[in-house]
Amino acid sequence: MRENTTKAKLRAGETVVGCFLRYAEPSLAEFTALQGWDFLVFDGEHGPLEASDIENLCRAVEVRNVTPIARVPTNQQHILLRYLDTGVQGVHVPWVNSAVDADSAVRGVKYGPRGVRGLAGTRSSDWGMSGPFGEYVETANRETLVVIHIETLEAVDAIKDFVAVDGIDVLFIGPTDLSQSLGVPGQIHHPDVEAAMKRVAEVVVPSDKTLGLFAGTIEMAREWRHYGARYIATGTDSFLRNGMHEYLERVRA
Repeated sequence: MRENTTKAKLRAGETVVGCFLRYAEPSLAEFTALQGWDFLVFDGEHGPLEASDIENLCRAVEVRNVTPIARVPTNQQHILLRYLDTGVQGVHVPWVNSAVDADSAVRGVKYGPRGVRGLAGTRSSDWGMSGPFGEYVETANRETLVVIHIETLEAVDAIKDFVAVDGIDVLFIGPTDLSQSLGVPGQIHHPDVEAAMKRVAEVVVPSDKTLGLFAGTIEMAREWRHYGARYIATGTDSFLRNGMHEYLERVRA
């Protein structure tokens, strides 16, 4: 398993920036990787991507030295295993609402003794052909990035318990789902949403975890860097939409 450059940057106190991608097209993934992102998140929750798609997307971006990460559809051990076996170097785990859920996610990502991830000769381990399984297990436990989503009021209320869970690297705020949980769907700048996000930041930033969030605009990314976020992600769709709209408006003007 290769060194996880995104995780190394976080350990060094740097800020990393990535992009969600939900299209099963390796050429698009490689093209996106060439733009300079630290990591790409292949979306198996809000997109059609299956584990087989993500395996090919990993191949496309690894050659460009970008960290491949999967957003899994659910926090279940057998689902985590299938996506991890593709060769991704990390996972985003959605809808984690308690420290018990968070610990379960970590256990699903890690091999023993911390976790219960099943071991086999798959792409993640180079099909067992690059060295002893024992060495691979040690490397995978060290290099795999665990990103836990904070998307509900329940998760916000439990944030002090989350930071005590060993093995979590990033606690990642999902503003849109959080807005829905707070009864103001889509209003990510509503005072109640922003107050909840700041409650998370106040606990996570001083801890040994990294604060992350989805920031759809440059302004939001800069604002939350000021609040201490060092793992920032956005989406490809907004770039496609905004670029196309601007082009059409200016051409037709």
